[in-house]
Amino acid sequence: MGEMTLQEQGDAARIFVEGLVERLGLRASVAIRTTAEDTVSVDVDGEGLGTLVGPGGTTLAALQELTRTYVQKITGGQSDRILVDVAGYRAKRVEALQRFTQGVADEVLASGTAKALEPMSAADRKVVHDTVNAIDGVVTRSEGEDPRRYIVLAPVDGGQG
Repeated sequence: MGEMTLQEQGDAARIFVEGLVERLGLRASVAIRTTAEDTVSVDVDGEGLGTLVGPGGTTLAALQELTRTYVQKITGGQSDRILVDVAGYRAKRVEALQRFTQGVADEVLASGTAKALEPMSAADRKVVHDTVNAIDGVVTRSEGEDPRRYIVLAPVDGGQG
């Protein structure tokens, strides 16, 4: 099979997700949009789609992985970056993590004591690291091994916690 364009991969991903949504008996619209030169987003919108997101986005992560695997299968292994989002969950998650991280950073600055967060996905850890990078006086470090990898926020002076 010849190489598929990003648009063709997006169309394949959309068809796959539409079929899955239909089989689950959910009513939703599925659309694709190019979000970067090499990234396509499959956006699922509708009511009552919580089952597609799951606790902490775990079902959404699995849906995205299934979609990528499907596209790789039909392209013979080729796959550009494909993201799946349900009801704007990803943007809401980033905003919530940024607010949470700012609150924890404020606690660390006030107490001078490091604070460990719960284990989280690599994508969520990146949001935390990026958020803290913009805050003076606090640094981050990742500890542990996946899937239990977590972040510690600490004062720049290295406070212990």
